[in-house]
Amino acid sequence: MTGEIPGEGFGNLTKLVHLNMTQNRFDGSIPTQISRLTNLRYLDMSFNSLGGKLGPELGSLRNLNSLELKRNNFHGPIPPQLFKLKSLRFLDLSDNQLEGGLSPEIGKLGNLEKLFLKANFLSRKIPEEIGNLTNLREFSLQNNKFLGGIPSSIVNLKKLEELDLSENSFSMQIPTFIGTLPNITALDLSDNTFTGPIPSSIQNMSKLEVLRLHNNMLDGEIPTWLFKITTLEQLFIGGKGNGLIWNNEAKIVPDCSLAFLSMPSCNISGQIPEWISSQKDMAILDLSNNKLVGRFPYALADQGNLEIIILSENNLEGLIPPLLFESKYLLVLDLSRNNFDGELPTNIGNAKRIDGLFLSGNNLSGQIPMSISRLNSLRTLDLSKNRFFVLVLRNNSLQGYIPTNLTSLRILDLLWNNLTGSIPREIPNLKNMIETPQYTVSNFPFHLELQENFINRDVVGNLKALKLLNISHNKISGGIPVSFDDLQNIESSDLSHNETSGPIPQSLVNLVQLTVLDVSNNKLTGKIPVGRQMDTMNGFENNTGLCGMQIKVTCPEDIRSLSPLEGGDGEDEKQSWFLWEGTWVGFPVGFFTTILIMGYFLDFLWLFKI
Repeated sequence: MTGEIPGEGFGNLTKLVHLNMTQNRFDGSIPTQISRLTNLRYLDMSFNSLGGKLGPELGSLRNLNSLELKRNNFHGPIPPQLFKLKSLRFLDLSDNQLEGGLSPEIGKLGNLEKLFLKANFLSRKIPEEIGNLTNLREFSLQNNKFLGGIPSSIVNLKKLEELDLSENSFSMQIPTFIGTLPNITALDLSDNTFTGPIPSSIQNMSKLEVLRLHNNMLDGEIPTWLFKITTLEQLFIGGKGNGLIWNNEAKIVPDCSLAFLSMPSCNISGQIPEWISSQKDMAILDLSNNKLVGRFPYALADQGNLEIIILSENNLEGLIPPLLFESKYLLVLDLSRNNFDGELPTNIGNAKRIDGLFLSGNNLSGQIPMSISRLNSLRTLDLSKNRFFVLVLRNNSLQGYIPTNLTSLRILDLLWNNLTGSIPREIPNLKNMIETPQYTVSNFPFHLELQENFINRDVVGNLKALKLLNISHNKISGGIPVSFDDLQNIESSDLSHNETSGPIPQSLVNLVQLTVLDVSNNKLTGKIPVGRQMDTMNGFENNTGLCGMQIKVTCPEDIRSLSPLEGGDGEDEKQSWFLWEGTWVGFPVGFFTTILIMGYFLDFLWLFKI
C-alpha cells in the first residue's frame, strides 16, 4: 500500500486496540489524528517510507504496550512525550535518522522490557537514569554515535539478557561491574574504542553464550579462562586496532563448545592449535592475520560442520586438503595470502553450497579442475597471484569483470557467463599467451565472455602466440579491431552470435595460418575480403549487410552493366560462376583442415586432462 496514511479515517477508529501497518510503502508523516486512538495497545508501522519528526501525538496513546517504528525515515530527536507511556513494554525505533541525546526521561519507562534504538544518529552519553529500567531484558544501541563509558547504574538491570553497545564511540575501560549482570547471555561491545584488558569479572557470567569484543583498543594477554565458560558458544576478540596477545604456550582444554570462534590479529604463532580441531560444533573459524605455520590440520578439514573458514594472511603451507570440499555446509573458504602450493583438489566441485572462494596470493599451480564449474552457488572467486595456467569456467552465471592477475594462464575459458565490461587493458600481461612456449601444441584457446565495448580495446593483437580465439555467443558490439591482423599465429577464430558491426578488415587475408573464421549471426556490413584462404571460408551467414562471392550476394561496387554497348556478352557472369564452382571444390579442403585442427585441440585437452 502506498501514499500517505489517511488521518481522518484512522482517527475515527477510537476503539481500535491493535494496528499493524508494517511492510508497506506508506510515506508522509504519522497523522496527528492518531492521538484519538487512546485504546490502542499495539502499533506497528515499521518497514515503510514514513518520515518527518516524531510528534507529541504519540504521547496520547497512554495504553500502548508496544510501539514499533523501525526502518523508516524519521529524523530529529526522540519526542519527550514518548517517555510518558508508562504501560510501554516494547519500543523499537531502529533504522531511522533520529539524532540528539537519549533523554534522562527514559528512566520513567519502568515497565519497559525491550529497547531497540540501533542504526540512528543518536549521540552523547548514556544517561544514568537508564538504571531505572529494572525490567529491561534486551537493550541495543548498536550503530550510533554514543560517547563516554558504560554508566555504573547499569548494574541495576538484573534482568538484562542481551546488551548490544557495538559500533559506537564508547571509550575508557570495560568496567569490572559488567560481570555483575547475572542473566546476560549476549554481550556485544565490538567496534568501539574500549581500552585496557578484558575484565576478569566476565567469567562470572554463568549464562554467557555470545561475547563480542573485537575491533577495540584492548590490550594484554587473552585470558584462557574464556574457554572455561561452559555456556560460551560464540567468541569474537581481536581484530583491527587491538593489542591483545595470545599466549602461544597455553595448553587449552576447552570446557565450552564453540560454534563461532574469531581471533584475527591476535599474534597467534605456531601450528593451528589442536583444541580448535576438537570443537566438533564449530561453524565459523577466523584466525586471519596471525603467524600460523605448518599444514592445514587433517582433523580440522574432517570436522564437517564448518561453514566459514578464514585463515588468510598467515604462513600456512602444503596442499589444500580435499576433505574441505566434501563438506555439505561450506559457504566461504578464505586461504588467501599464505604459502599453499600444488594443484587444487579435483573434488572442489563437491562443495555445492560454497558462496565465496578466496585463494589468491599462494603458490598454487597447474590447471583449475573442471569440477569447479559445478559450484552453482559460487558468487565470488579469487585465484589471483598464483601459478595457474588453465582456467575453464564456462556455462556458469559468473558476474563481474575478466580476471587479469592470473599471469601464468595459457588457457582462459569463460564462455556462457554474465561477465561484463570489455577486454581489460591488462590482458597483454598474460605472458604465456604472448610468448610462444617451448613445447608445441596446436591450439591455445583464449575464451572470453563480455557484454560491452569489446571492439574499443585493441589489446588482443598483443597475444602473438594465440592459436584459437573464441568469443562467440555474447553481446559484443562495435567492429572487428584492426589489431586482429597482428595475430600471426591464429588458426581459428569464432566471433559468431554477437552484435559486432562494421566491415570485415581486408587485412585478415594476411593471416596465412587462419583456416577457420566464423563471424555468422552478427551485424557486419560491406564486402567480404577476397584472396588466399578467405575465398574458401563460409562462416558469414546471417549478416544482412554483407556481400561477396562467398555468400553469392553481388556487392554494389562489383555490379557492371551487361548491355552490348558496354561490351557485356555474358562472359563475366560465366566467369563468376566458374569462381563459385572453384569455391565449392575448395570447401572440402577447408573442412578437413578444420577437423585436423580440432583433433589437435582435443589431444591438448586430453594431455592436460581437462
